[in-house]
Amino acid sequence: MTDRALSVVRAGALTTVQDRGRPGHAHLGVPRSGALDGPAADLANRLAGNRSDAAVLETTLNGCAVRPRSAVTVAVTGAPCQVTVDGRPAAWGAPVRVPAGAVLAIGTAVRGVRSYVALSGGITVEPVLGSRSTDLLSGLGPTPLTDGAVLPLGAPEPFHTRVDAAPQPAPPAELVLRVTLGPRDDWFTRASVRIFTSGTFRVSSASNRIGLRTEGPALERAFTGELPSEGMVLGAVQVPPDGRPVVFLADHPTTGGYPVIGVVHEADLPAAAQAVPGIPVRFVAVRRR
Repeated sequence: MTDRALSVVRAGALTTVQDRGRPGHAHLGVPRSGALDGPAADLANRLAGNRSDAAVLETTLNGCAVRPRSAVTVAVTGAPCQVTVDGRPAAWGAPVRVPAGAVLAIGTAVRGVRSYVALSGGITVEPVLGSRSTDLLSGLGPTPLTDGAVLPLGAPEPFHTRVDAAPQPAPPAELVLRVTLGPRDDWFTRASVRIFTSGTFRVSSASNRIGLRTEGPALERAFTGELPSEGMVLGAVQVPPDGRPVVFLADHPTTGGYPVIGVVHEADLPAAAQAVPGIPVRFVAVRRR
């Protein structure tokens, strides 16, 4: 029987297994998790001939290298990067056939932060609460990749729509996030709310899968007290005591005690996954529906 697995040659700075996540468990204290750049992960699966819910690899900044034990079709999307098979250049953003035993290397991101690697059949680690995603906050799902680890692969889909290439948005040079103010914007001075919705912040190097942290003007509170813990949603913009907004991403905590000045529209969050440290961030207020 064909050995459907891959071994990790180089794990990279942070490479995790991700799928569409595990929504619906916030009442248990479990965040959604899943691929930060969902459209890029979906496209990688489509190019590789997988179902959209197949698990992929999410790399961070400097890629990874893996060796499949059987021939696979691979697609790399998300942050543009060099792709090689046994040292020979291969296509990014298109299906690539990788022979059994060859080393597939995903290089450092040229732009953006996270690349997505789909392999035909998907990664079939044991699901937890219906998902194979690694959740860095709660520790659910498989651990981040380490050198020498072996991951199982599923059987390729027998029939799929062939896709040779597809357009992909470039990683942002400036991150513009639409935000609906509230529920705790009244905890900040009017001047701070104006700064939040008209000023320019920058992406902090302390950002991760839990939240996109910002640098820039500190938002001043109108109240000095503390809130009891409240439920937190994906895209919530929480403001800790230092006054710098934090946008909650896929591995965010499900409760928190710092005031939420607004909530970023979910459709804008994939771009946040590709925002490199130092680029400008602007929050644009939109009306409540």
